[in-house]
Amino acid sequence: MPHDDLLILAFDTSAAQCAAALVYGDMVLAEKSEAMTKGQAERLFPLLEEVLVEGGKRWADLDRIAVCTGPGNFTGVRISVSAARGLALSLDIPAVGISAFEALAFGSEGNTSVVLDARRGQVYRQDFRDGLAIGVPEREIADGVPEAQTVDPVAVATLAMRPLDGVKPAPVYLRPADAALPSDPPPVILP
Repeated sequence: MPHDDLLILAFDTSAAQCAAALVYGDMVLAEKSEAMTKGQAERLFPLLEEVLVEGGKRWADLDRIAVCTGPGNFTGVRISVSAARGLALSLDIPAVGISAFEALAFGSEGNTSVVLDARRGQVYRQDFRDGLAIGVPEREIADGVPEAQTVDPVAVATLAMRPLDGVKPAPVYLRPADAALPSDPPPVILP
């Protein structure tokens, strides 16, 4: 049973956006979303402040932090998750992680597949029945690229009203990072 009397600040930087929502029960007090392919780290906290001010609340009023944990842009996911964990620690409130799959399946009825672009001719897919996962996310070869989807921070906040499971938010990675090791040999350290 969801806790509908919680004040939740939810946000997402896992895709090409910086988005946040302040939700109390079924009331959306404030919501902002800005399309951006880079700069989420610099924009996230000012955006969160704007959402709090617009919603007439302060950091101390919050009951929970909710964050989209991806999959998505590697750096964007890490920005959101570390911000959520830091805020939860400093405010002494829980942080809840919601996957992009869960957020995109929110409110769906019947059997649904959430499909996200995994690049390199692949997609990530997870199946749901009435908004609840019935399988684990999988990576598959794609016939075509799905249209870009952004996560609704209101869905993230609403899903975060469920009872706590004690698990801290962690990035959802479905493949290794694209970062390459340096080609230069390491420096020689003199004794």
